Amino acid sequence: MLGSTHGTLTTDFRARVEACGETPRTAVHSSAATAADDAVPMDVSGRPLQADVPDLDRFFRPESVAVVGASDADGRPNAGITRRLIAWAERVGARIHLVHPTRPTVFGRTCYASVGDLPEQVDLAVLLVADPLPVIEELAETKVRFAVAFASGFAETGDEGAAAQERLAAAVRRSGLRLLGPNTNLNAFEEFREDLDGPAIALITQSGHQGRPVHTLQELGIRLSHWAPTGNEADLEASDFISYFAERPEVGSIACYLEGLKDGRSFLLAADRAARNGVPVVAVKVGRTETGARMAASHTGKLTGADTVVDAAMRQFGVIRVDGLDELQDTAALLARARTPQADGVVVYSISGGTGAHFSDLASEAGLHLPTLSQAKQDELHQWIPEYLNVANPVDNGGHPVGDWRGRKIIDAILADPSVGVLICPITGPFPPMSDRLAQDLVDAAERTDKLVCVIWGSPVGTEDAYRTTLLGSSRVATFRTFGNCITAVRAYLGHHRFTARYRSPFEDAPRTPSPSYRKAQALMRPGQQLSEHAAKQLLRAYGIRVPREQLVTSAAAAVRAAGLVGYPVVMKASGPQLGHKTELGLVKIGLTSASQIRDAYRELTDIARYENVPLDGILVCQMVERGVEMVVGVTQDDLFGPTVTVGLGGVLVEVLHDAAVRVPPFGEDQARAMLRELRGHALLEGVRGAPPADVDALVEVVLRIQRMALELGDELSELDINPLMVLPRGQGAVALDALAICR
Repeated sequence: MLGSTHGTLTTDFRARVEACGETPRTAVHSSAATAADDAVPMDVSGRPLQADVPDLDRFFRPESVAVVGASDADGRPNAGITRRLIAWAERVGARIHLVHPTRPTVFGRTCYASVGDLPEQVDLAVLLVADPLPVIEELAETKVRFAVAFASGFAETGDEGAAAQERLAAAVRRSGLRLLGPNTNLNAFEEFREDLDGPAIALITQSGHQGRPVHTLQELGIRLSHWAPTGNEADLEASDFISYFAERPEVGSIACYLEGLKDGRSFLLAADRAARNGVPVVAVKVGRTETGARMAASHTGKLTGADTVVDAAMRQFGVIRVDGLDELQDTAALLARARTPQADGVVVYSISGGTGAHFSDLASEAGLHLPTLSQAKQDELHQWIPEYLNVANPVDNGGHPVGDWRGRKIIDAILADPSVGVLICPITGPFPPMSDRLAQDLVDAAERTDKLVCVIWGSPVGTEDAYRTTLLGSSRVATFRTFGNCITAVRAYLGHHRFTARYRSPFEDAPRTPSPSYRKAQALMRPGQQLSEHAAKQLLRAYGIRVPREQLVTSAAAAVRAAGLVGYPVVMKASGPQLGHKTELGLVKIGLTSASQIRDAYRELTDIARYENVPLDGILVCQMVERGVEMVVGVTQDDLFGPTVTVGLGGVLVEVLHDAAVRVPPFGEDQARAMLRELRGHALLEGVRGAPPADVDALVEVVLRIQRMALELGDELSELDINPLMVLPRGQGAVALDALAICR
């Protein structure tokens, strides 16, 4: 039995960092070496640790605006746009200046020949020109702060357009101004209702039309404060707006429609800022079916597709991902307006036993907690509800009282229960006067409680007065049209508040200087090559990850001597820089117990290698480790986020089971443990069918040490795969039995 060498598990990520030992930064990480001279601190990989939040006040509320390419020509698109911009400027109190090289006036207003002729420096320039590139330099000379480019024909059209967009982006970087677009629209200049109060939704879309459902929430009494249509994001991107909106006091939630992310680290920093401020971010991110073009040699790489990483990164930083635009609007609306929950218990209140049972099944399946009400509470409810009806949860009233005060008493009694944080009343169809009185009682009760009251109005018509006036007229009742959207939103609401209550930014503890482990590991790296198993295990040793006792030998006699030192039984494996999965080639022999078996195995392994034309650096004679849970832990490179860490069930079935969880560094011990809880096979670590519980603490420590390796070697390591990592019984550690490493 192997003894424990992993030591006492420390309690936070900073301790993990110190476990590897911090030393002053070497010149190797040149991209991060200038961090001390920069305003934005960098981690050990040279990536920023703080979001660069642009001041967009003068974009959304400019004091002066220039419309470049203004027109009043009949039938021309620019004429309609110019008219709308004039009206928008008047609404926000901005002075507007029109620019056109040949028109002295537009819509009766003075028109200037160029931006340089304007009577004042403007905050925002709206470019209604086919090619915005020549205008950018002129805007820079006049120190315009923001510009919007509507023109299309850029990256969305292919390689040629992408090159044109890069030229535009380069000009913007030189100019010092900030650009929205190109290929954007007028959504930023929509008319927002000023008569609505309460926290607002701020909207970000990469396709303007996809934001329409959220924008129309204003017609249901839900406030909208901003709309950022980011288009092709040559400069300003969705992350900039998330960071900005997260600081706005009027913003209760941020709703996003995203087709792609421009920069992974910028997105994580923006989501981190929102999480620290407690501002929920709800996003539709298209591309769930993308399989990714990268062909991976490691098990880990095959487990991690592009969308898997995006999904994990969003969950890691508290971004609530939904699928449909209807879910986006309902979830963002609820999160913007609902108060902090006092409890996570959900009670279903219904006028129909069938409706209550149906909804409760769906809610429980989705993970909502439906507590059984106490006997005392049930006795109280039976004062007003017949004894033969179930009031344990769901609460079946058999028909909401219409003629007296009992209906309100029932609702108030449910809300008074300390285990209840949310009351949901599904009304599958109008049934006046009962449904009318029920709606009014729910609204009245909601006005007197801090707990969340939700109503599902299932009528397909939606013109009933109880819905249009009573329910939608209340800012305290969250009203839905479908069971599914209500459950999605309530689950997100409770999950968001659980997440933010315990959230600690991982960027605060991210390592900023390389460890001694990094120096040891760098000497082992071979750019552009795959390391042999022996060399890959040396890499693991450098980061304090335990491997079996083993020796690399080049003769049968040496193999016999090595087996005596390692201790029988042993495993023998071919080791070479071009070997990936050795089992398929017959290059692994296990359970060898005698010198004769060692000699025979050595001869067979070397014969197979010669036949397969596989160069070897020797044969590994390894300690045989049994009795544990086989896991896989590894590092892969994501085009968007850089190095990622994956953990899952390992062994020979790793690519069949596909049971893995992924995180983007940096992350702390809490996220490492959360990865394990996400696995379908998590119960194996707890011990099943008489097996002892596995050493989960040791597994978590390996994950954190691999994360440190990913951060320090992220630009030098293409893939790393430990499979299997044998997690021994509790208190005995974890051992990396095999490893594959590919250098960049």
